[in-house]
Amino acid sequence: MNTEEIRSIVLGAIKTIAPEADLLGIRPDRPLREQIELDSMDWLNVIAALHERLSIAIPESDHGGLATLDSIVADVVSRQAERGGEPLPAGATDALPSTHHVVGAVPVTVRPIRPGDMSLEADFVRHLSMDTRYQRFMLTLSELSPAKLHYLTDVDQVRHVALVATRVRDGQEVLLGAVRYIVDPAGRSCEFAVAVDDAWQGTGLAGILMQALIDVARCRGLATMEGFVLATNTRMLRFASRLGFELLHDREERETVRIVRPLQAAAPRGLA
Repeated sequence: MNTEEIRSIVLGAIKTIAPEADLLGIRPDRPLREQIELDSMDWLNVIAALHERLSIAIPESDHGGLATLDSIVADVVSRQAERGGEPLPAGATDALPSTHHVVGAVPVTVRPIRPGDMSLEADFVRHLSMDTRYQRFMLTLSELSPAKLHYLTDVDQVRHVALVATRVRDGQEVLLGAVRYIVDPAGRSCEFAVAVDDAWQGTGLAGILMQALIDVARCRGLATMEGFVLATNTRMLRFASRLGFELLHDREERETVRIVRPLQAAAPRGLA
């Protein structure tokens, strides 16, 4: 894991114990307990969560040196280096940092999805309009099954890459959009899917998510990205065209349109 992924996991652990915490407002060089209400038991639970998520034991004698976000991340990086272990596949995590954006005056974070995001994913899908859910999943549904939620959130970020856009609202992280791709068996191409909350469509968020996903696929050496869009989803087809995707209509499959983009193509036209 790289430093930014470890930082994201640490923040996720803090959020689990202190859901009211403003993660965007945390100063990484200042003591966390001066910025967040954490009693001694809460602090131990944060350390325990890190142990569980990172499989790295932090002895109680070292807890005193973990006052700030920066010191925690540095400590975990050091222990990870000492432990060694089996290397991850090339590019498995180093192309997936969290990035921060401002969309419509709202701070938004784009980050890799995590297994702990099942409830966020469930709420996200639950609040999509029926039309948006149908366009994303190509079937009528109101809730995702636990198995489907597990599939969408517990990904390896190698063959199955998934990113989410989130914001903090009333002290809680809220999922605004998600984008993902799955690599084909030959390892040269990938199929993508994207969904954005109805209230955030037309804000530019979908473009931010898709560009982040395209950048990951390109860095991983994939040659093409493709997807399947309902033929009636003219808004998505226009969006895909602006992103540089070619629209391929199949006479025998009139309900969907296959869209394909070379990943080494010239920069896409401007996104309105």
